[in-house]
Formats: sequence, structure tokens, C-alpha cells
Amino acid sequence: MSNTTKPKVLVADDERVIADTLAMILNQSGFEAQAVYSGEKALELTESFEPDMLISDVIMADLNGIDAAIRIRALRPGIKVLLFSGQAATADLLEEARAKGYEFDILAKPVHPQDLLAKLRG
Repeated sequence: MSNTTKPKVLVADDERVIADTLAMILNQSGFEAQAVYSGEKALELTESFEPDMLISDVIMADLNGIDAAIRIRALRPGIKVLLFSGQAATADLLEEARAKGYEFDILAKPVHPQDLLAKLRG
């Protein structure tokens, strides 16, 4: 038995079934994952959960995933961020973030679990 800690992953998606399913897959794949259902909740949980990675939907009602990622990275500068979206509006939001100096990986929804795991481990 090793006492190495599992990488912590915070999953944010306002579609609860997606957030819960991704967290379940990650927990079964050697990560410690926690699901939240809004950008604001992701931001709130960051201080206590201290995630190593953030997986977030881009388009959410309260705080979009890009703005949440920018604010979370301010709290945890080394955090790996992976965004996903099924909506075309995402491109504009990503361009705005890039213009401010932020680069985030993005996957299209629906996300295949193997693609997600490959991105996280890569």
C-alpha cells in the first residue's frame, strides 16, 4: 500500500447528471473527484477541497466556466484546467480569455471518458 495522494479533481457542470457521472468515472479511475453544479460553487469549494484539476462546463447560469477557471487559477496558480462545452458561444468566450492571457484546454460535449482521462493524465 502506498500513501501517495490521489490527484483531486473538481468537476463543475450545471447539468447534474454530467457532473455526477464524470466525478464517478474519475473516482473509479484513481482520482479524488467532487462534483458541483455551478461556477460559484466551484469557486467556493476550491479553498476547502484544494483541487489539482478543474473540469468545467463553459456555459453555466451564474458564473461561466472560463470566468470560474480564471478566478480559481488566481487562488490555485498551478491548477490544470479542462473546459468542455456543447455550445458554439464558447469560441467567443475562449477568445476573450486568450486575449487576457489565459490558455485552457477544451473538449467538446459529449465527452468520452477515455478522452477525458487521456487529457487529465497527459
